[in-house]
Amino acid sequence: MEVIELTPELKGDSESLVAVLGNFDGVHLGHEAILRSAKKLIGEKDHLAIIGFSSAHQESSHSNALTSFSEKLERLENLGVQKYYNSFLPEDGLADTAKKWVLECLAKLSIKQIIVGQSYRVEEMGMSSFKELVDLCRQVNIEVQVVPELTVNGHPIETSKIIRLVEEGKMEAVQTLMGRPFTVAGTVIHGEKLGRELGFPTINLGNVESYVTPKPGVYIGIVGIHDESQGITDYWNTLISSGYRPTVNGKHYLIEAYLLNYSGDLYGKQVSVSFLSYMRGEIKFDGLEPLIEQMKQDKQEAETLFGLNE
Repeated sequence: MEVIELTPELKGDSESLVAVLGNFDGVHLGHEAILRSAKKLIGEKDHLAIIGFSSAHQESSHSNALTSFSEKLERLENLGVQKYYNSFLPEDGLADTAKKWVLECLAKLSIKQIIVGQSYRVEEMGMSSFKELVDLCRQVNIEVQVVPELTVNGHPIETSKIIRLVEEGKMEAVQTLMGRPFTVAGTVIHGEKLGRELGFPTINLGNVESYVTPKPGVYIGIVGIHDESQGITDYWNTLISSGYRPTVNGKHYLIEAYLLNYSGDLYGKQVSVSFLSYMRGEIKFDGLEPLIEQMKQDKQEAETLFGLNE
């Protein structure tokens, strides 16, 4: 997929586009439904494109993503998207300036039609209503079509709701809306090796600061181990500890995973940790012995849920 920074200074693109507005974080089931609607409008010589508008400040301070940018692009490409245009709106925050910027950017492209879901937040583009967006696009001869969105229990699927569910630890509900588990990908880094001393060696994830932070606690999940050339080659059932480790006076949020029945060295490896279900909250134990006993119980419960002790 071609990724293009969209600015008024961009050299004009003559390829015919059917463009969908949105940043598509999470590429959830609602996003997939909008893309299906867009694909029905594509002609033989058209390209399917995504146009995302956001402020540079929002992007630089973004720390609650549902997917990494690379994973998002991979999923969009698998769904037939051929171009991803990313545009950072001016920093002054003035609606008139933002609208002028959007207009100049869109005029650089040969857009046959713009598709937008009903819950798209046009205010992020400095506009107050869909009518204002339609009127603006009409100035550069672009038709806008608002399409109905996929609903669950009568409500459209919204990224902000999924983020809130992750923060609440409601991973089953997250999977219902995303069509897959919430997954954090990162590199296995060296930690304090306390888990190994306790008889429960864990992997610690680095480079995950951009993701939304799950509710502190213990989860059951699954870990995918990546191979540089082949992608994920192995999956392991796992216990996930996400939080601040109050028993050992942890000072920062950490994601650790204990791979059930696994032995091996994963330092430096790229892994994906998927959260399936919340088991319990963090507990500040009175010493390490009660912590070890609880971990044994957690392991036994996880093995039962995964059918590993039958």
